[in-house]
Amino acid sequence: MLIRLRSKDGNFRFEFSPTDQISDLLAKILETSPDADPESVTISNQPRGNETKVSSLRGQTLKSLGLNHGDLVFVSYQPKAASSTATDDAIPSTSNAQTIVPPNVEKRPWELVKEDQVDEYWRSETGMIQRTRDAQFCKHGPKGMCDYCMPLEPYDTAYHKEHNIKYLSYHAYLRKITPKSTLSASSLLPPLTPLSYTVKTPCPTGSHPAWPAGICTACQPSAITLQSQPFRMVDHLEIASTDIIDRFLQAWRKTGLQRFGWLIGRYAPYKEVPMGIKAVVEAIYEPPQQGELDGLVLGWPWEDEPRIKALAASASNPLTIVGYIFTDLDPTPEDRTKNIYKRHPQSFLLSSLEAIFAAALQKRNPSPSKSSPTGEFSSRLVTAVLTATEDGQVDISAYQVSEQAVAMVEADMIEASVDPSIVRVKEEDRNQGSARYVPDVFFSYKNEYGLEAKKSAKPCFPVEYLMVNVTHGFPQNPSPTFQSTQFSIENRQGLEEQNLEQVMRDLNKLDAPSLQSRVESYKKAELARYLSDWHLLAFLETTQLFTSDDMKLLIRTITSPHIFEDTSQLDPVLASDSWQTLMTFTRESAPARPTSAAPPSSSRMDEDIPQEVFDQIAAEETTGSGASATRICPHCTYENTHGGPDCELCMLPLDA
Repeated sequence: MLIRLRSKDGNFRFEFSPTDQISDLLAKILETSPDADPESVTISNQPRGNETKVSSLRGQTLKSLGLNHGDLVFVSYQPKAASSTATDDAIPSTSNAQTIVPPNVEKRPWELVKEDQVDEYWRSETGMIQRTRDAQFCKHGPKGMCDYCMPLEPYDTAYHKEHNIKYLSYHAYLRKITPKSTLSASSLLPPLTPLSYTVKTPCPTGSHPAWPAGICTACQPSAITLQSQPFRMVDHLEIASTDIIDRFLQAWRKTGLQRFGWLIGRYAPYKEVPMGIKAVVEAIYEPPQQGELDGLVLGWPWEDEPRIKALAASASNPLTIVGYIFTDLDPTPEDRTKNIYKRHPQSFLLSSLEAIFAAALQKRNPSPSKSSPTGEFSSRLVTAVLTATEDGQVDISAYQVSEQAVAMVEADMIEASVDPSIVRVKEEDRNQGSARYVPDVFFSYKNEYGLEAKKSAKPCFPVEYLMVNVTHGFPQNPSPTFQSTQFSIENRQGLEEQNLEQVMRDLNKLDAPSLQSRVESYKKAELARYLSDWHLLAFLETTQLFTSDDMKLLIRTITSPHIFEDTSQLDPVLASDSWQTLMTFTRESAPARPTSAAPPSSSRMDEDIPQEVFDQIAAEETTGSGASATRICPHCTYENTHGGPDCELCMLPLDA
């Protein structure tokens, strides 16, 4: 691209690449201005004002500075000191200029952030809403464009209203508040500002003792006006398969006790909303808990959280904790197949206790962002509730809480009340050990005349002011990462038990010990489908049979999207030392064949006879049981007590 330079030495033009460093631009400036002091060179996008020292922009590329083809840059500088040597007066080369401005400088916090893949995707897209040619209003040709068919910005108000989209997506909101790229310092700063309602300690002015001994307008938070958040971090919650929810509900169906689980999944683009993001749930992990008929008790802190996060991140498409889900189901006394409809707009959708709990979890799980000065902003953790619909069936409701809710919980300003639809504002406390400052809190509403009115939120206000709705659904063509949900689920004491003996029995049935790498077999696909179970993989890691590297190899292989089309991907797992160790235990745990040969038969019926039948026959032969003892038919397994040669049930010979 062509960049024009204007200084007191004249006008100049140079060719640059958008990825060139600011040091390359400085080298060209020094070529045209040999008397310039490199440390005093400033650039601006206008003749007067907005001057920025080049030395403060070290490590920046021309593209990151917003420079485009044909831009005019105004250059000013101070001449070198008269005492400078003759070598200093020489024209420096490009390599010398790069040594003057080293690119390796300390970066700011938001520049060190590694964002999620979905954020990187939307930052690389324009996000414009494409429109087709309007047959009624467009008067131009097929290659033309006018106001009726030109693309819309992703935050266009009319488009959102027409398609009943209540909230802007996170990246659409960013596009709306981010200023156009210029050379001014304000355009280089992150546009987002995390909310904080805590008192600044120490006070920036330093004119009084720190809170709670003193407070002033410089360190106290401003008054709060609760309002609906204009954006949401996640636009849609997608459950990869209905089996995931059915399996989660089995515990409640058997016991009637409420359950809680962490949603394991990933974030992906959601094309139904401009620049939208959806959370795709691939599995549910149930932590230690004690269920009750009307609630539950969680084990906190969750000790397995680091292990589960590391295991999920090892998948071929890295997974993470995208939210949590819990049940709130109460069968009706008249019909136990239906549930009481208790969460609705006339009562509550999310209780005040649940909203505060959600805010605390969102605070613990911030979302990395390059648009925030701290490198973090809000959270993508979704709250899902399995509750009853109006007709008594079970459905999912998904929510998040607003940034205001998280900031108020962080400042210890609110608490739950007896009424689930009401949030209570705490009283101010100036005690040294439990100091709490509560500013004025207001919320707006429509009065009986339909006009906007403002009311004090003390002592309480509706919980709806803290909520953000999230849509939910299931895919039309399910393609879950984990194909099986049959293995026992963790932490279901008295209902399901995870043990290595059951795993080895299942592997013996699949003939896993005989499978070899580099040998194609249909049994490999069956083994891969059996291993494609999140709960099984999470359990295998706790057996200490798999090393950390082999466990990562296993989950990365099993979660490959083409594992069932190309079973040779399973060969590295079969050849690993950890897998061979498991197969050794599996072979040793296999039940031994009877000492006598199995009854000869040309029929395929004998292949379906359980091994236990042969074991019992061998045991009877060993003890020398007589003809009058109970004999089990090898064909139908009926127990015969008579001494005849044929089975009483199927009439086939007992000794054949």
